Amino acid sequence: MEATQVPHDGRVAVVTGGARGIGWATVEALVAEGVRPVLLDRDEAALVAAGKRLAERGVDHHTATLDVTDEAAVERAMAVVVARYGRLDILVNNAGMALRKPTLELTLADWEQVVDVNLNAVFLCSRAAGRTMVAAGRGAIVNVASMMGLSGGGLYPNLSYHSSKGGVVNLTRALAVEWAGRGVRVNAVAPTWVRTELTEGLFQDPALVARVKAVTPLQRLAEPEDVAQAIVFLASERAAMITGHTLPVDGGFLAQ
Repeated sequence: MEATQVPHDGRVAVVTGGARGIGWATVEALVAEGVRPVLLDRDEAALVAAGKRLAERGVDHHTATLDVTDEAAVERAMAVVVARYGRLDILVNNAGMALRKPTLELTLADWEQVVDVNLNAVFLCSRAAGRTMVAAGRGAIVNVASMMGLSGGGLYPNLSYHSSKGGVVNLTRALAVEWAGRGVRVNAVAPTWVRTELTEGLFQDPALVARVKAVTPLQRLAEPEDVAQAIVFLASERAAMITGHTLPVDGGFLAQ
């Protein structure tokens, strides 16, 4: 039997890395808010599974495999979204990666790979989506930074990740100022350690989990849904007077 169509309010949101983890939690939260999701992800199997779940629920959606570091592919992906829906209201730059190595062991290729995914891709996707948003005079971009983009601390060396996420924080500020007069808001979230595929290997170590909790005032790890709710708030009209800010979702880590 065909699923009943889930109602929506017309808005369209693109979520990079949307098939898993924080991205998927954000997709679910956006659907609950009446937004039609577009999932872009390089993991084709995860993307197919996510699309199937949405289809079974009757959610109007679109999925496409995408390497967010490929300039031409990013431009094509955003053009397809606009051609399909005639609009693009929200962009969530969620795709990211980490290579946890001491700086003296970090090769230039390692550094460039992390910066390419975590920072260059945010520029590419924001620029491509921003063309439609600026032309329409409305839109909201939410970038997924990290509390490590606001702190030099941490439990292990991770220079390329810290630096790229710090770049996302200032990219958010600069783009927000540039596009504020064009009706486009740009904000970011800065999560703590979150239970996702990115941290799965780390959290198999009970001692490390204990250390994370010890340096987190709320004394727990974050779930993807914790971050997704902050993203959806910043993308919504409830945050209509907020732009250029990075909202920590960190359990109090940065307050210390």
